[in-house]
Amino acid sequence: MKKLVVLAIGLMLFITGCGKESEEDLVAKFEKSVTNSKSYTLKGNMEILSNEETFTYSLEANYLENDNYKVTLVNQTNNHEQIILKNSDGVYVVTPALNKSFKFQSEWPKNSSQSYILSSLLNDIKNDKNMSLEEQDKNYVIKSSVNYPNNSSLTYQKIYFDKDMNLEKVEVYDSEDIVNIKVVFSSIDLKAGLSEDDFLLEDLIDMNAENKENETTDNTTENNNENTTDNNNAGNNSQNNNESCENEECDTKSSNILDSVIYPLYIPSETYLSNSEEVDTDEGNRMILTFAGDKNFVLIEEVAAVANEFEIIPVYGDPVMLSDTIAAKSANSMYWTSDNVSYYLTSNDLSTEEMVTIAESLGNTRVVSGSK
Repeated sequence: MKKLVVLAIGLMLFITGCGKESEEDLVAKFEKSVTNSKSYTLKGNMEILSNEETFTYSLEANYLENDNYKVTLVNQTNNHEQIILKNSDGVYVVTPALNKSFKFQSEWPKNSSQSYILSSLLNDIKNDKNMSLEEQDKNYVIKSSVNYPNNSSLTYQKIYFDKDMNLEKVEVYDSEDIVNIKVVFSSIDLKAGLSEDDFLLEDLIDMNAENKENETTDNTTENNNENTTDNNNAGNNSQNNNESCENEECDTKSSNILDSVIYPLYIPSETYLSNSEEVDTDEGNRMILTFAGDKNFVLIEEVAAVANEFEIIPVYGDPVMLSDTIAAKSANSMYWTSDNVSYYLTSNDLSTEEMVTIAESLGNTRVVSGSK
């Protein structure tokens, strides 16, 4: 009888143990779903916290085996859209509104953590020997270290899964345990059925040209309707308009005037603004700010210009995610567009992280720390 009781207890423990998956089993389940996917589409929202401001993006990430990626990010505040495209030709950051793209020979997305790329999340988990997994309300949370070369303050992430190890959310934390990046997925299709035709730069160019053509048609129709009404009062205004503007170019140029200088709120110690110069260009004006001291650098600002023909600019570097835009970073310079202003920052003294900090600190203010 005693033997039967012991046997029954042992059998119950065995059954119970088999019913609970181990940490290795759960990670293996996620790994299998990622490696078995030949193409996927992720959709959701991404929030980036910077200087107590939150920037929200709608996000769509597409993947096809053999290293094809297309990530579309739309800033919800100003509707600024940028697309990161990787195919066999290289890595592109396309800004449709400016009819422009940067082309990189880059290892992106393998050279840093990416909270919306499944293989990146999996690599972070597998590369961290101190990775931990805990169960919360029958769901699972994995904590792992991260690799953000341009932002060393980001130290770890929490990856949230449902009970079947389906991905739900990613939070990236800084060294003070504050969430800096949060991605919440609304849908994940691991059998998206994508093809190489979905990752062609030409399609993005054609789509942008079609959108611009539609906008021109809509604007022409709207202007014609307005002109029908306005022509009744045109007589008195035509003389004044001719005096102030002799051709249509003046309207274009006036829209490209940088109204005020935008100074960085962060400047490295023992560095100061040594010179500020305004230069007239064919499109408008350009501000050149020169900073001297321990960390010399030059910051150039001008109103963002839309290229007449689609423009591809080669960059020997990597795309860098800022709070409200994607920048193009080379060895000693960085270019980005924010709130219709184009910035170019160059220095032989600044690290990439210092460049990013300066870029993040730019705001509409005339106050400059460390000016002399």
